[in-house]
Amino acid sequence: MNWKPELDYLSRREAFAREMGGVDKVKRQHDQGRLTVRQRIDGLIDANSFHEVGAISGVAEYDEAGTLTQLTPANCVFGRGKIDGHPVVVVGDDFTVRGGSADASISAKPLMAEQMAHDFRLPIVRIIEGSGGGGSVKTIETKGAANLPGGVGGTQWYWYTIANMAQVPVVGLGLGSVAGLGAARLAASHYSVMTKTSAMFVAGPPVVKRLGQDLTKWELGGADIQTRAGGVDHAVDTEEEAFACARRFLSYLPSSVYGLPPTVACNDDPERAEESLISAVPRNRRQVYKMRPIIDAVVDKGSFFEMAANFGRPVIAGFARLEGRPVLLLAGDSYHYGGSWTAEACQKVVRFVDLAETFHLPVVYLMDCPGFMIGLEAEKAATIRHGVRAMAAVNQTTVPWCTIIIRNAFGVAGVVHQPANRFSMRYAWPSAYWGSLPLEGGIEAAYRAEIDAAADPKAKQQEIEDRLNKLRSPFRSAEKFWVEEIIDPRKTRSLLCEFARLAEPLRTAGPSRLAMRP
Repeated sequence: MNWKPELDYLSRREAFAREMGGVDKVKRQHDQGRLTVRQRIDGLIDANSFHEVGAISGVAEYDEAGTLTQLTPANCVFGRGKIDGHPVVVVGDDFTVRGGSADASISAKPLMAEQMAHDFRLPIVRIIEGSGGGGSVKTIETKGAANLPGGVGGTQWYWYTIANMAQVPVVGLGLGSVAGLGAARLAASHYSVMTKTSAMFVAGPPVVKRLGQDLTKWELGGADIQTRAGGVDHAVDTEEEAFACARRFLSYLPSSVYGLPPTVACNDDPERAEESLISAVPRNRRQVYKMRPIIDAVVDKGSFFEMAANFGRPVIAGFARLEGRPVLLLAGDSYHYGGSWTAEACQKVVRFVDLAETFHLPVVYLMDCPGFMIGLEAEKAATIRHGVRAMAAVNQTTVPWCTIIIRNAFGVAGVVHQPANRFSMRYAWPSAYWGSLPLEGGIEAAYRAEIDAAADPKAKQQEIEDRLNKLRSPFRSAEKFWVEEIIDPRKTRSLLCEFARLAEPLRTAGPSRLAMRP
C-alpha cells in the first residue's frame, strides 16, 4: 500500500493548472503577441530553477460522484527561482484567466509572494498584466457586497509592498494592459519596465470616457506617456528585452539591505586614460555637449546601466561599475535646459540618491548644473520645494560620495553636489565654472548704475564680464582652497576607481534611515 493514487491525483490537478485559462485563451494571448505567465517566468529566471507555490489553487468543478472534472487555476503564479544563480521571488499575473481580474484571484497568493521576499530577504520581480488583484465593478455582484479599500483584512499587502521597498530590490514588469492595483504594483518598485505595446493607468479608457476623454489605452497610458511622466522607468520592444533589463538591474544590487552590492571581475584597466576627455567640453559655454560618452569613458566598459532616461532629463541616472565595484552614477545633461534642475529632475535625484542609500551604493556625480530652472513654469512647478527635498536627500545620505565638477556649478542647486556635513571626494576639470549665479543676467543686476552711466553701456558690460571671467577661473578658487583639486580630465577614471576602492570597506549592510521614503 502506498500513496501513488494521491500523487497521480496531484499530477492531474497540476496538469489542469498548467493549462491556465484553456487552449483558446492561451492562443489569444499568443495571437496578440504576448507570452503566457509561465513562459514569462521561464524566460526571466535560470532554467529549471522555478519552485512554484500554490499551483493547484483555484476553482474546481466536480461531478455528482465528487470526482474532479476541471480546475481553473487562480490567475496568480508565484514561487522561488534563481537569476544568475541567486535566489529571487517571482510573482506573475495570468491574463488567460479572466484577464487578470480580481474576480479570479486568490488574494493570499500575491500577498504570500511579498511576505516570502520580505522575510527571507530575497529580491522580488512582479510580472504584471491586468488589474493585479484589485476590486472591479463585477466584484460587487460576485461577492455580494462592495469592497471597502483598506477594509478589515485588506491592508497587509500594502504594508508589505512599502516594507519591501526598504528591504529588498523590487522590479516591476508591465507586459500588457495594467490598471488599478496592477498600476500601483508596477509603480511601487525600484525599477520598472514596460513593453511599447503595453499601457498603464489608474483607470482604463471606459472609465475615463465618462470624464469626457475618449482615448485609446495607448493615448491614455502608453509607454511614451509613462516614461516621460516617470511612472515607468524604461520601455522596450519585446518581453525578452524586459527580462534582460530585470536581470541586469539586479546584478548591481545585493539580495537585501543586509548584504552589500557584489564586486565582479574586471579586465578594464583602472588607469585607462581616454584622450577624448581633454576636448569633451567645448570652450564656448553656450555650446552643449554629450555627457554619456564621458560616462562611458570613465566607468568600466559597457557597465553603465541608465534608468528613467525620459524623465527629469537634465539629470542622467544609472548604475555603473568601477574596477568591478558597483556605484550609483548621476550626471548633468546640457542638452536639456542646459542641465538646470527642473522639478522633475529634483524628484529624480531624490529617488536615485535614496536608492543608493538603501542598497549601500557609493555615489559618483559628474556635475554640470547651472542652477535650478527659472521662469514662470518653473515657479508653477514649485521647483524650489522639490530642490530642497533633493538637498535633504543628498545631505541625509551616509554612503561614500565623489563629485567631478565637469562644467557648471551655480546657485542653490550648485550646493547640492555633495553631502554638506561630512567628507566626500571632489575634483574639478579645467572647464569648471561656478558662482552664486551665472554672469549672464547677474551683471546687469549688480552693475546697473555703472553700466547706465557709461558712454557705451554695451562695451562697459563686456568689459565687466571679461574682468569677472578672469577672476572666475577655477585656478583662482584653488588658490584659496575653495576647491580641493583641479585635474586633467584624462585622470578621471583612475581617480574614480581609487574612490571605489577606498569606499569599499566603508559600506555597511543594514536598513537605511532613508529607505522608507516614497
